[in-house]
Amino acid sequence: MTIEQLKEALPNFTDPHLLQAILSKGQVMNIPSGKVLMEPGQFIKVVPLVVEGSVKIMRMDDDGKELFLYYLTPGETCALSLTCCTAAKPSEIKAVVEENATLIFIPIQVHEQFANEYKQWKDFVSMTYQARFQELLLTLDAVAFKRMDERLMRYIVTKMKQHKANELHTTHQEIANELGTSREVVSRLLKQLEKKKWIELGRNIIYIRDDFEELISR
Repeated sequence: MTIEQLKEALPNFTDPHLLQAILSKGQVMNIPSGKVLMEPGQFIKVVPLVVEGSVKIMRMDDDGKELFLYYLTPGETCALSLTCCTAAKPSEIKAVVEENATLIFIPIQVHEQFANEYKQWKDFVSMTYQARFQELLLTLDAVAFKRMDERLMRYIVTKMKQHKANELHTTHQEIANELGTSREVVSRLLKQLEKKKWIELGRNIIYIRDDFEELISR
């Protein structure tokens, strides 16, 4: 990977010295979809930078029930990973590669060095905390205040934007797991959306109208 390729993938970084340091001190890895990067209880020794693909971040309860929090997309890192790194505490989240991904893993010691030496890295970390805090507030609001049908529609929009496609290849059970509800509830709500002709259901696939986000905002 060249500095120009890295600069294109990580637009927040323009300092050539920082870009070169990321390449020389980070580990570039190509990771397939479905690979678990992190489990609750594991100690985090690296900061992941997403170059290509995406990573899904989830919270788990004591019974193994999962709740979707947010995605990491190119140019982003995980605020919760940064927090655990800084505090030397075990992970409280589960991270799974959603789409085949290229990541650069920055060791904890190097992350601390970057924060002291490069203003752009320090600013990047601050922006990451701010952005993720806002996303977590949206997730909290959805769980606390929104009906399940509203949460499902928001979930569909998020997936559409994430995959840049109007086809979601997933099962009703997978959606239920991420929303913290039952498959039966998800199936019933999807059927309601299909009756409105906002979506079309196939086998492990959901076809979504181009104007879906506009329809649900009316």
